Amino acid sequence: MKSLRIIFAGTPEFASAHLQAILDSQHQVIAVYSQPDRPAGRGQKLLPSPVKSLAVTHNIPVFQPKSLRNADAQQELAALDADLMVVVAYGLILPQAVLDTPKLGCINVHGSILPRWRGAAPIQRAIEAGDTESGVTIMQMDAGLDTGDMLLKAFCPIHPTDTASDLHDRLIAVGQPALVQSLDDIAAGHIHPEKQDDNLANYAHKMSKEEARLDWQTSAQALDRQIRAFNPWPVAITALDDTNIRVWEAIALEEGTTEAPGTLIKADKEGLDIACHEGTLRIKRLQLAGSRAMTVQELLNSKKAMFSTGKQFS
Repeated sequence: MKSLRIIFAGTPEFASAHLQAILDSQHQVIAVYSQPDRPAGRGQKLLPSPVKSLAVTHNIPVFQPKSLRNADAQQELAALDADLMVVVAYGLILPQAVLDTPKLGCINVHGSILPRWRGAAPIQRAIEAGDTESGVTIMQMDAGLDTGDMLLKAFCPIHPTDTASDLHDRLIAVGQPALVQSLDDIAAGHIHPEKQDDNLANYAHKMSKEEARLDWQTSAQALDRQIRAFNPWPVAITALDDTNIRVWEAIALEEGTTEAPGTLIKADKEGLDIACHEGTLRIKRLQLAGSRAMTVQELLNSKKAMFSTGKQFS
């Protein structure tokens, strides 16, 4: 089987895990593209992406253009003379000139079973919607947004307690072997592309802090899914006595209540039970401003008066 000469383009941890899978295979990564270093932390020091850090460790040349739309960047990429470009959560749009440059085109690792959840946040939106199954699609890239022909799909379940972090890690576990299998199939000429049914497509909009606030006028089940989908970012928020509280963990209880939505019904070591429009939500782990995340039991030990029953969350 031929060893492919590959350009890898990616940025976050999800991408670096897939880069590692290629590095562990018979295929050769000849260059890495990643987003420019970003300021982070209190000192706003410039930090490399996980993909760049891994590439540097393996002495692989790294390119960090702000755009791939200019001629100089495209000529630089073409000079690498790659067989294939693998793109995983890169963060830049690839113009047609780049898609056409590698001999075998560009493939993408997408964190959903396409055509469901095309777009930027497939992991979070699948949990928020209550999906029970997800997976990874290896796709031949075209000019559309996640619309290319599918080369391989690898499925996995979404469990009722999964956070976005849990599903992220599970998708890595199924995505790594799926990517290597696809590379082997491409090298051997054994690919069987499958067109997407656009009638089944929906779009996973990018997450934002503005949608993190909990709405107690919805059901406990919906709030439970929102809290898990928004963990670890941007983290769901509610407020009590004009104090914002980040909510890291909760469960929806079956029992209903006649209390107004947002009313604190009970506060004990099991959690904070809060009335919803439908059902009751039990918050189990939360975080006050300027403090670390902690269990409700830990919080009640020092701030029990703050959580007296009958108070209203907003």
